[in-house]
Amino acid sequence: MKPYLVFRLYGPMASWGLPAVGGDRQTAASPTRSAILGLLGAALGVKRENKEELQALQDSVLVAIKQTVPSTLMRDYHTTQVPSSNNKVVHHTRKSELSAAKLNTILSGRDYRCDGLWVVAISLTEQAAFSLENLQAALLKPVYPLSLGRKSCPLAVPLMPKVLAPCMLKEALDTEFPALTHSDKTDDFWLGSDGWVTYFWQGDKNEMGEQSVLTTHPWDEPVSRERWQFKQRSMHQLSLPERTRGEEQ
Repeated sequence: MKPYLVFRLYGPMASWGLPAVGGDRQTAASPTRSAILGLLGAALGVKRENKEELQALQDSVLVAIKQTVPSTLMRDYHTTQVPSSNNKVVHHTRKSELSAAKLNTILSGRDYRCDGLWVVAISLTEQAAFSLENLQAALLKPVYPLSLGRKSCPLAVPLMPKVLAPCMLKEALDTEFPALTHSDKTDDFWLGSDGWVTYFWQGDKNEMGEQSVLTTHPWDEPVSRERWQFKQRSMHQLSLPERTRGEEQ
């Protein structure tokens, strides 16, 4: 058992980036580790070019997530005008790009998750450079605006971060938060709950007990912010009927 910082994430739209191929920008079903690190970094006020602090944050935290509402997928079709490549010209603003004599059109698609609801549990590693109380204070009063994967996806409800006394991971992820509407039942109706909850975590595969666990290897562990490089990590996943969760509580 160990202490956890837990908070919830909800917004009408979210985008949890996956490896991009061509013009497509896909999204994972649940928050990626890199997205949670970015959210914590923004709350702490860590600038993107500050490699040392970003690495310290990355080395400090372990991330676990419970998905209570799976969300629905939405694709946004984009056409973007950009100037032809020219090594002699550097465009510092969008206005400068559009003033070019010749513009080309790039076609792309961006995926979003709509009306997803997630609970995040943060624990610390042995070499942590931050405390859970530091992270909680930052989430309550963030330095930079927080978003759900992209700047165009703002939070729709307070995070309500809580520091828990040492407990089991599942107990931390099952922390209760106020309903978004009048009741949990109404939440399920409007948000489209499918009657299942899914847990995602890293570390001990048997953390949730001796059950059938799926292990995947997503590419969401940051390697270089400048080059947008990521590496794989091990992530465990377990889905349970919501009634099972309620009976255990």
